[in-house]
Amino acid sequence: MGDSFSEADRRIPLVVDVDGTLIKGDLLLENFYAMIRQKPLSIVRVPLWLLRGKAYLKDQMARRVNIDARTLPYQEEFLAYLRGEFSRGRTLVLATASHKKFAENINQFLGIFKEVLASDERRNISGKSKLKLLLERYGEKGFDYAGNSGVDLHIFPHAREALLVCPFPGVLPAARKTANVQRVFEGATPGLSLYVKAVRVYQWLKNSLLFVPLVTSHEWNNVYSVMGVVLGFLSFGLCASSGYIFNDLLDLDSDRNHPRKRYRPFAGGDLSLWTGSALMVALQLAGLIIAAALSWKFFLLVVVYSALSLAYTLHLKTYVLIDVLVLAGLYTMRIVAGAVLIDVPLSFWLFAFSIFIFFSLALVKRCSELITLSKTDREYAGRRDYSVSDLDHLREMGIASGYLAIIIFALYINSSDVVLRYAHPKVLWMIVPILFYWVSRLWLKTGRGEMKDDPIIFSIKDRGSRFVAVAILLVIILAL
Repeated sequence: MGDSFSEADRRIPLVVDVDGTLIKGDLLLENFYAMIRQKPLSIVRVPLWLLRGKAYLKDQMARRVNIDARTLPYQEEFLAYLRGEFSRGRTLVLATASHKKFAENINQFLGIFKEVLASDERRNISGKSKLKLLLERYGEKGFDYAGNSGVDLHIFPHAREALLVCPFPGVLPAARKTANVQRVFEGATPGLSLYVKAVRVYQWLKNSLLFVPLVTSHEWNNVYSVMGVVLGFLSFGLCASSGYIFNDLLDLDSDRNHPRKRYRPFAGGDLSLWTGSALMVALQLAGLIIAAALSWKFFLLVVVYSALSLAYTLHLKTYVLIDVLVLAGLYTMRIVAGAVLIDVPLSFWLFAFSIFIFFSLALVKRCSELITLSKTDREYAGRRDYSVSDLDHLREMGIASGYLAIIIFALYINSSDVVLRYAHPKVLWMIVPILFYWVSRLWLKTGRGEMKDDPIIFSIKDRGSRFVAVAILLVIILAL
């Protein structure tokens, strides 16, 4: 079409598909994950709905959830083109296999489409079904069509002109053989960095906790133990990444309303939801296979960890304080898993210290979120049952728990375990003020609003925390 606009263009309607064309995404999957988030038990009914046809499935899912059309990731270049056509008097028609409820919401938000053709409880407007409807309304070559997928190849040859928006691989050459392709809106090809960002590889740093039993039991010179923990680290990382993707797919709507999270690959539409779904399953299976190869006990721990993470994502994170207890438990499970990998009993002292210090760190995470919330003049934290007014109480609990962990470490120094393991156990007292400094510093950073990451990730990145880790290691060497 170029930049020219003829009377024929004004008379011929431009029919626009939604999934992958108007928006960077798929409304069926958006609907599916929104339903899991809002009504998780409904997922068991999906196969029964599907047996009655796709139209019935889409209708039942649409009845149970809402999707905010204002926050959907639109194809901005193509949308700007549509707005230009609309301003020139062009008739625009929205034709989609998505349910009419969502299509009408999009039309109400954009306000540029004269008509909406969409699926309902009786008919699924997709592929040949959509073509039949368009031919009945506009006739052969009586419409232009904008699409992007293999399903649209049924329609392109019957349109006067075809517009392709971020076409799937192979669709553009196939369309050019049978249709009058007038314009192509190219999209950016996802790079490796997007996938790395999606799986949150940086979050794997938290799995460094698996190495703690290796250090405290002085097994670091055992090659087999070290290799086992490294493989366990990989297993936990893969399963955790699968969980992060699932969490992102569930939280699409809330992430899009967040100042930072709206740039995540799935929320922003830079990676497709189908890609995310496949990647999520593949990572989880790979992590479980590695875990099973290490030991049945470790495999069982990874399964429990994954199940608890899933429960947290779906439901538990909405309960006040239960969420931080679960987070603390997930941190502690990494240390338990590290002990299982090297087949040493988990010290009572290490277990007790872990519970209190990780409860403190989990509260750091919540307090930092509430501080960010307070800066946006909002009172409540979305799906989580917290308000800004809870901040002082949570801070008090977190600081107290962190200091209790230090007291437990001080008691450990006087235990019989230390006498057996260290030549100069009293040297370990030097660690106590170091821990006081570190815990106090974390909470001071949190109060200033400088805690932008998970506290474990922050500590690994933070120069002051790295100095603390080196100082503690030197004290341990002196004590040995």
